Amino acid sequence: MTARGGDGHAGHRPPEAAWVDSHCHLQWLSGGPDAALDRARSVGVTGFVCVGTDLASSREAVELARRHPDVRATVGLHPHDASRLAGEWEGIEALAPAPEVTAVGETGFDLHYRHSEPAEQEEAFRAHIRLARRLDRTLVVHSREAWDDTFRVLADEGPPDRTVLHCFTGGPGEARRALDLGACLSFSGILSFRAADDLRAAAALTPPDRVLVETDAPYLAPVPYRGRENEPALLPFVGAALARATGRAEVEVAAATSGLARGLFRLPAPGTRGGV
Repeated sequence: MTARGGDGHAGHRPPEAAWVDSHCHLQWLSGGPDAALDRARSVGVTGFVCVGTDLASSREAVELARRHPDVRATVGLHPHDASRLAGEWEGIEALAPAPEVTAVGETGFDLHYRHSEPAEQEEAFRAHIRLARRLDRTLVVHSREAWDDTFRVLADEGPPDRTVLHCFTGGPGEARRALDLGACLSFSGILSFRAADDLRAAAALTPPDRVLVETDAPYLAPVPYRGRENEPALLPFVGAALARATGRAEVEVAAATSGLARGLFRLPAPGTRGGV
């Protein structure tokens, strides 16, 4: 059977594999979220976590989750937008208890671009951790060129029971540190890139019950679509890369990652209406 992206190109996917995209930004897809969801469903993607990065995109994520039973929402401020904490946090806190919202974030540190100052990122990160703990929500963490700061704050605050390091880009050492804190690791299309040997080594040592797959759409399209706009329909290619890195069958990887994602983000079983 084939898995098809938005341009109609094909790639192998076991017909019985059912995937969950644990991190995507449906709000930003150029062709709109509804068509993208239909394409993804047609290739076996049966659940979606739509991620907010500021108040406006968090509201959009919640609205999408209300319209689509197989979508759940996160609300939060991306580290790039941490400087907007004072102006937007009250609105994000008001959204977070909604039944469609099953996670807080993405939050954390991005010291590559530093669109917000590190101190602002840390203040926002701590606020998100505390909100996730208070509401018993999963915490979605973004960490780029900031592993020591990320682990320091998580250890200091105490990570929520359900913590996900999204788009994990570390090597085996960072993976072990994250796993020791109780976090789950989510792998994106970077896993399929030629130079990602350390990342594949990290995936290989991660227990099957602690690993997720994501597109981070519209970013980071996997090989052979690298450089194009990403979308959830390409998730099977990420799953295939994870299967190769771990030496496991794609259908086994799909079942394990989807089961974990459904538990972390309170997604319904495939084919059910799954009220929240």
